[in-house]
Amino acid sequence: MPSTSARPDDSGLKRRSFLAGAAAVAGAATALGATAPGRAAAAMPKYSLPAGGERLHVLVTGDAGTGEAPQHAVTDAARRLHATNPFDLAVGLGDNIYESGPKGPDDVQFQTKFEKPNAGLDFPWLMTLGNHDNTAIFPGDGGWLLRGDDEVAYHRRSRRWYMPARYYSVATGVADFFVLDLNPLAAYLPPIFSPEWEPGGAYMTRQARWLDRALAASSAPWKIVCTHHPYANNGPHGPAGAYDGLPEPLAGGALKSFVEQHIAGRAQFLLSGHDHSQQVLENVRGLKGTRQIVSGAAAKTVHDSSSKQFRAKYENYADRGFMTMAVDRASLILTAYQVTAGRAGARQAFQTTYRR
Repeated sequence: MPSTSARPDDSGLKRRSFLAGAAAVAGAATALGATAPGRAAAAMPKYSLPAGGERLHVLVTGDAGTGEAPQHAVTDAARRLHATNPFDLAVGLGDNIYESGPKGPDDVQFQTKFEKPNAGLDFPWLMTLGNHDNTAIFPGDGGWLLRGDDEVAYHRRSRRWYMPARYYSVATGVADFFVLDLNPLAAYLPPIFSPEWEPGGAYMTRQARWLDRALAASSAPWKIVCTHHPYANNGPHGPAGAYDGLPEPLAGGALKSFVEQHIAGRAQFLLSGHDHSQQVLENVRGLKGTRQIVSGAAAKTVHDSSSKQFRAKYENYADRGFMTMAVDRASLILTAYQVTAGRAGARQAFQTTYRR
């Protein structure tokens, strides 16, 4: 993975049945698709990444990219907070362009589903690839992995959108962020006949080696790993190894193993989206002290109930919203905000403080 200054190296039964059947016949073909070439573009000047600071204020969103009124309501609420307590950066936890990802780096969807909704939130957005960003046949199937490269290419066209590679890290001084691409391990149309993308193939091997080195080299007080798919999840998608009640290799068992081998116990937080809910989970077996946070309600909700499989300090499956992190060397304050339809702004629904 080439280096940069930031060290890059709703799921119903019909959908489940379709994906399970389609995977057997279409996985290989869709995984090998190529993106359409975009025109050359000079790099857009970026909003500056925070570096070397003692404090950091982070906006945490996920599954945002619809361009519809609920997304705008959430970003309007975030702008109100930003006006009084400015954010330094944002984390976007995947499914950035619904429903089926972009068609090239100049797709107008980047404007309608990212730039316009986030107008005034003028700071770097560390973006993660999600399954909808890699759609092949069925929205969200994750089967056209190369489609995600269009989102990497958009990095050069936006001041906000930060995605210099499919996986990368950003050092801010007080916290290091490690943004991963685990889509090959959780695709509904898995790349089982494509050696480059297979769970044990070259791409994931390179990413694992890079992550091991990057986490070991980090001296930041806080290490935060960002993925789209969660390891632990009480919502309808379920946890890794049991995603959507599907059999392997669709259930995410390879993703579960990857997290246990390369992330668990090595970072304080694992931030994920995918499930359209907010969850703050504690003492998850297998994570070795790493805390699982799910923030995937920036545009959609699931209106479901918790499975209660994992201990939760906070869960919300009914409301849209976002989270924030206020970070210094000694503490990290996590706050969850609820955005209610027809009511301006956001209500603080939960807050907890973690100390080193």
